[in-house]
Amino acid sequence: MSDASANIAYFSSKKSMFNRKRVCPLDGIPNEDINYTNIALLSKFISERGRILPSRITSISSKKQRLLKKAIKRARMLSLLPFSAKV
Repeated sequence: MSDASANIAYFSSKKSMFNRKRVCPLDGIPNEDINYTNIALLSKFISERGRILPSRITSISSKKQRLLKKAIKRARMLSLLPFSAKV
């Protein structure tokens, strides 16, 4: 019985190491700066294949992710960003 309780204590203490708060990298940037003309900012959140990176990877808040998605799609429609990578 002591082995089982030792294993539970080990895993529960190990789990707490990974509970860090994720901070949005766009917190200091106002919402007006996330628009389709800011290509340098938008290209940081696009993969080399041309896909929009998900917020679970980039740790962007959901509100900023929606603004970013809309800006990237507008920039693609105006040919400021490519739809996909060159093959």
